[in-house]
Amino acid sequence: MTSSSLVYETTASAHGGRAGHVDSDDQQLQVRLSVPQAMGGKGGVGTTPEQLFAGALAASFESAMGAVARAESYEEFGVMQVRATVGLQSNGDAHDLQVAFDITLPGLTREQAQHLVDRGAAICAYTRALQGQVAVQYRLHDE
Repeated sequence: MTSSSLVYETTASAHGGRAGHVDSDDQQLQVRLSVPQAMGGKGGVGTTPEQLFAGALAASFESAMGAVARAESYEEFGVMQVRATVGLQSNGDAHDLQVAFDITLPGLTREQAQHLVDRGAAICAYTRALQGQVAVQYRLHDE
């Protein structure tokens, strides 16, 4: 990938598929993978690509909402929390992703919180990539 506006780029490699491991070129990411029993695997020690994706989604989306709050000079509010749930659905011999975000924004009105969710989704690279491709739910929760 080459672009004059490229801000960041990284590379990771998978070894052994879902039952192997993943590492990044700089060795900052080194993760063992396992296939959950629900998918016909042995389970055991290791994470799944879906868990890695859920963590990336939650972190990126929370950062996007924080950027909106700073840009729009929101007054200090409680600690936001974003929990992303990633699921796989059978679709013939393929699988489709589904994503749900559970979002807590304490100290904000419902309207302020919904605005941060909407604006965050509009600027987050991950949620933008999902648009029209993956079923996504955004669920706001009170403290």
